[in-house]
Amino acid sequence: MGNVRAFVIIGPGRAEVQDVPEPVAGVGQVVVDVERAGVCGTDVEFFTGEMSYLHDGQAEYPIRIGHEWSGVVREAGPGVDAGWVGRRVTGDTMLGCGGCFRCTSGRQHLCAHRHEIGIRHGWPGALAERLLVPARALQALPPQVGPALGALVEPGGNALRAVRGAGVRAGERLLVLGPGTIGLLVAQIAAAQGVEVHLLGVTAASVEFARGLGCGAVWTAATLPALRWDAVVDASNAATSPAAALDLVEPGGRVVYIGLSGTPSLLDSRTLALKDVTAVGVLSASGGLAGTVELYASGAVDPRPLVAATIGLSEAASALSPARPAAWGAAPKVHIDPSL
Repeated sequence: MGNVRAFVIIGPGRAEVQDVPEPVAGVGQVVVDVERAGVCGTDVEFFTGEMSYLHDGQAEYPIRIGHEWSGVVREAGPGVDAGWVGRRVTGDTMLGCGGCFRCTSGRQHLCAHRHEIGIRHGWPGALAERLLVPARALQALPPQVGPALGALVEPGGNALRAVRGAGVRAGERLLVLGPGTIGLLVAQIAAAQGVEVHLLGVTAASVEFARGLGCGAVWTAATLPALRWDAVVDASNAATSPAAALDLVEPGGRVVYIGLSGTPSLLDSRTLALKDVTAVGVLSASGGLAGTVELYASGAVDPRPLVAATIGLSEAASALSPARPAAWGAAPKVHIDPSL
């Protein structure tokens, strides 16, 4: 057995590319040659040391990040259909134990004993040349969904679940707080379903980028019109946004919480009850992967403009830094190609 290259965070603000043992597929597992891996806010928090899992024992340094990925299966372990070999795939981040009540009732992403690829309990992530994955977590990708789209399926699955949670229908009005990757994907997916989409942003760069995508009207707090919001999706990381979403939504509407702030977010449950609002929380893309692949393959949603740059493992630290290269522009997502 040889070694492969992997990006390893060894402490807050410290990372390096290391030679690590090549993964070997065990029973029910496959090894994937990684073609693309996306970097998200969770990865940034691991790099800065702010990620809560680092402080409650669910994760520790050194850690190998990367949970948004696509690649080609190179090896199938015992008990796995050999037909997976050679296929382009992506996969679920959440790996439940498979035997508890949550797993057997279709909620494996909430399993108390779950691993999360590149995040929780030490399962190595996709910022590496090869990735070990349980075959049950795989999602096959059709030819229309290439490496870049494949690595956008995981964030797209989160967004699709948020749109489903909002329960909006064609002709209804949706307000999305936060035009980052998830917020923009929510906007694209909802717009493809005939929903009237509006986004609320803060920074000039993110607002202008969202406007350029043409997936809805984009506002700031100063310009937001007093319209009826049938549903609101909070995809921001501001501690004040959950309460703002509740204040903005139409009575009897729905609020979806998918963004997480670094500090506790407070809202008044009296407002929730007196407005008869349904609040929905979304954790992970589990249950949304197949639907996202269908949207991408059909061309109804094309999130590739969200990718600012595709870089190699040796440059990955620059994608985790707040001062990322200005030449990348305002697109929110960065992809890693381990072959570069």
